[in-house]
Amino acid sequence: MKSMEIQKVAIIGAGLMGKQIALNTAIHGYDAYLTDNIEAAVESARVWAEEYIQDRIKKGKMTEEDAQKALARYHAVKTLEEAVAGADLIIEAIIEDQKIKEDLFCQIDRIAKPDAIITTNSSRMVSSAFKDMVSNPFRLANLHYFNPALVMKLTEIVQGPHTSEETVKALIEFSKNTGKDPVWLKKEIDGFLANRILRSVTNEALYLLEEGVANPEDIDTAVEKGLNYPMGPFKLMDFTGVDTCYLVAKAMLDETGFRKPGIDLLKEKYDKKEWGRKTGKGWYDYTVR
Repeated sequence: MKSMEIQKVAIIGAGLMGKQIALNTAIHGYDAYLTDNIEAAVESARVWAEEYIQDRIKKGKMTEEDAQKALARYHAVKTLEEAVAGADLIIEAIIEDQKIKEDLFCQIDRIAKPDAIITTNSSRMVSSAFKDMVSNPFRLANLHYFNPALVMKLTEIVQGPHTSEETVKALIEFSKNTGKDPVWLKKEIDGFLANRILRSVTNEALYLLEEGVANPEDIDTAVEKGLNYPMGPFKLMDFTGVDTCYLVAKAMLDETGFRKPGIDLLKEKYDKKEWGRKTGKGWYDYTVR
């Protein structure tokens, strides 16, 4: 299998993560083609990118020349065919639904060139779940970014039993070239590295709350001031979405029977739509100034 230089990158899914991955890719010199099956999301991502870049210029963090070059490389396109055709690297960043992802990978495989690297940004589903959907599983892997993808430096590259070492090395090089610090997981494991460790911290924090040992504010303070974490587990849940935390806990319960500590507290927040920053209230109240 010949090595391949990555030039064109397709990002599928124009939501919060996808549009950031695409813009980060374009800022660092690659042609990024972003698409979504919802046309309004594509247009919204295009407008967002222009506004983000203009803000960087105003803050003196980017020159006008560099900004125009980045925007010229950032393509928000309407069809999967336009995004994927001729792409050297494809990054799937859509909803965490396995059946929908399976269908997408089948579509991608019909359009992509044979030597394209195909990746999923999923933090939960390993790439081996989709190896039967692609004709070249040697070039299939997880390339997991962290939110916000324009800021967070870590990428997790997960090598499945089907993934070639050449593919991993190409993804490591791409990650470094786009300003990231990649880590290489040499086998697939639930939760990968960072989220697996974070899950243990979050589980313990929820256990302490559930047992009435301390309130969210004090638990966060202990973690931030005693362990030097930039953000405590409850603040982080509010940032990433309490709804997401609950749905992941529920999926784990349904699939494995493992009952996450504090799942009843999470369900209560979920039912009340107290999902964190995005709804104005979670473990903290963001409507109070």
